[in-house]
Amino acid sequence: MTNTNNRNRARFITLEGGEGVGKSSNLAFVQNWLNQQGIRAVTTREPGGTEAGEKVRALFLGDEALTPLTELLLMFAARAEHISRVILPALNEGVWVVSDRFCDASYAYQGGGRGIETEFIAALEQRVLQGLQPDLTLLLDAPVEVGMARARRRQKIDRMESENHAFFENVRTAYLQHAAQSLGRIRIIDATLPLEGVQQQIAAALKTII
Repeated sequence: MTNTNNRNRARFITLEGGEGVGKSSNLAFVQNWLNQQGIRAVTTREPGGTEAGEKVRALFLGDEALTPLTELLLMFAARAEHISRVILPALNEGVWVVSDRFCDASYAYQGGGRGIETEFIAALEQRVLQGLQPDLTLLLDAPVEVGMARARRRQKIDRMESENHAFFENVRTAYLQHAAQSLGRIRIIDATLPLEGVQQQIAAALKTII
């Protein structure tokens, strides 16, 4: 697990944030930055990362309406596969893992956005993660209107991106509240800056764990 104090162990890094904040574009930056430091790292994503997880992703982001509970359980089902088949094997081999979203997203989207009780999400987290936690979470943060304007410039938006403004305000609030309770694990990155400024912040945060 990632709570050991061994300085030489592999680290688990996650990127979080609402729609349009640049997680996907900065995922490769994190991997490349680590590689430049002589650190082996792989990238992955949620939902996804495994064959089963990618099928869940297609369902999750597709056009079919899902209940909030179904969303949450699908996420944790895919997450269980992700941990077992991708994250832990890599960490055990000494390879750092960088993931586009992890468990914090469930608190933000299904908790803050959908209104599912935090206690219920926490119970699932305890059962599925069994103590696994990221060493560092980069929360890319921007006002909702900024992120959604970027997201909607894409040719096609998915089911989650088509939610209303109030939903994403609740998601952002939940992320920031979760960050405040994270004891420093979650570093807030100002995603309104030009890409160079965003990546300077990311690099500074990464330096704290190598």
